[in-house]
Amino acid sequence: MGVPIAAWPMHSDQPRNSQLVTKFLKIGLNVRHWTRRDELVTSEIVEKAVRTLMASPDGDEMRKRASELSVSVKQSVMDGEGNGAEMDSFIAHITR
Repeated sequence: MGVPIAAWPMHSDQPRNSQLVTKFLKIGLNVRHWTRRDELVTSEIVEKAVRTLMASPDGDEMRKRASELSVSVKQSVMDGEGNGAEMDSFIAHITR
């Protein structure tokens, strides 16, 4: 959607996905790290994460990257362009 992500992994594939979002794509931050999942999360922790995303230089960079990634993803699945044709072919194949 073109906005940064406040990641809060709790189970399954979420810890790995949070790593993708925070360390590799750099379009978000962890509200609470997976290793601390059993600890109480206070309103101050959530507030700090939101403030970082919305009103800090780091947040500005994350928002910029998230917006750029959104444009790239949307372009990659447009009809007749690149992966869009492959996506259409795949959907047609699995819905036969």
